Amino acid sequence: MTLCLILSFMQIESKEERKLNVVAHAEDDLTKAINALGKILLDRIYAHFQDLRMDVLRFRNQSLEASINNALQLGSEVTFEEKLVLLLAITPYVRPGYIEELMAEAMPSGGEFIPFGGTKGQQYRGILPTGETALFLLAGMDISKRLTYQKMFDNEGSFALHGLLQLDSVQQGEPNMSGRLIPDEDWLEQILMGHEAVPVFSAEFPARKITTQMVWEDLVLHPQTSEQVNDIQIWMTYHQQIFNDATFGRKIKPGYRVLFYGSAGTGKTLTATLLGKKFETPIYRIDLSQVVSKYIGETEKHIEWVFSRAERKNWILFFDEADALFGKRINVQSSNDKFANQEVSYLLQRIEDYNGLLILASNFKNNIDDAFLRRFHNVIHFPMPSVNERLKLWKINVPDSLSLENEVDVKTLAENYEMSGAEIVNVMYYAALKTYARKSKCIRHSDIIEGIKKEFKKQEKAFHHK
Repeated sequence: MTLCLILSFMQIESKEERKLNVVAHAEDDLTKAINALGKILLDRIYAHFQDLRMDVLRFRNQSLEASINNALQLGSEVTFEEKLVLLLAITPYVRPGYIEELMAEAMPSGGEFIPFGGTKGQQYRGILPTGETALFLLAGMDISKRLTYQKMFDNEGSFALHGLLQLDSVQQGEPNMSGRLIPDEDWLEQILMGHEAVPVFSAEFPARKITTQMVWEDLVLHPQTSEQVNDIQIWMTYHQQIFNDATFGRKIKPGYRVLFYGSAGTGKTLTATLLGKKFETPIYRIDLSQVVSKYIGETEKHIEWVFSRAERKNWILFFDEADALFGKRINVQSSNDKFANQEVSYLLQRIEDYNGLLILASNFKNNIDDAFLRRFHNVIHFPMPSVNERLKLWKINVPDSLSLENEVDVKTLAENYEMSGAEIVNVMYYAALKTYARKSKCIRHSDIIEGIKKEFKKQEKAFHHK
């Protein structure tokens, strides 16, 4: 059983206010686990003041561990001590003020207790546990044990491997374990609400989930482009079999890196989104303007935040307009240039180590640094549609509820106006709106021509009516 809060709004009468009903399920398991954690913390504090030895494993019993397992949805893959740390990390989320209550009970006269660790948040007014709090809980001030337990926070530790918890970064020169315990948002949402949360776009997490209602039949590509895109589908289907090969699997790096390049509107983003849709894999677009930070070291932090989460969740990462960050590296003329190149080098290495599908999109291949190009498994050109491809695009983008007047010759439109797929969609959108505004069901040739003229003007291309 898990703690699952079912929130439902019920409109009883038109005159009554909307009411929020909260129903708690399996609360006993979580309450029992947190109460046990509180007892362990109090005993640890009393043992510290009385200079006594204490072993947290003496609290371990079948009933308590069953409650913790049910509450945290964990099993034997995580140790009892690790589960205590995870329970400590989520306590402020489910029982705010509880840690303060324990400290008040243990130290009724008040005062600062540095060995306990803890920090304050910007909005949260209570104590947020840190790595130091976790070490104090498990080992007190026993240096040998503290160093042993500290290994659980390493990159190869259980928290990182299972994607459950991480330490917040600290200012350079301060103890690493003074960082706040940050439970994984997806896992926390799963155990509290019964489903995983979609990450919120922010400066700290500069990526947005992208989806589409379109299907493969809506995508019109050059045959060679289509063939290369099929290579990606083959990798997504069969790559695990190669990695599992006893001899060849160890000779290749995980992951698949692809560059899409070509003019805007030629299908780069749509192709990436359709790949995610076909293989039921979430795809996140990286906002490069949010990645680059004016603060030294922040860029690497933002990148790592996205990559580490993406690796745990098996996401597809999509860098649009990649030449903004992956372009030619500049000559070092100032300290800012030096740090800019360091950020690019870090990102280059992180991309090479990524174990999933990573797609970079750019309008111009030549803008991408050669050091990046050498690391791509596939470089795919998305050219402007040919006449035949434009003809197909004009045909498939006529709304089902409308028709074309007799004067409209889509073959002539395809031959006379070089346009991308996105531009053709925009033209038909404009013409359809004009048609509905006239209370008509027939798209006029003049509206299509006016739409083409607007698209050419946006691109600063000369328009000649033919």
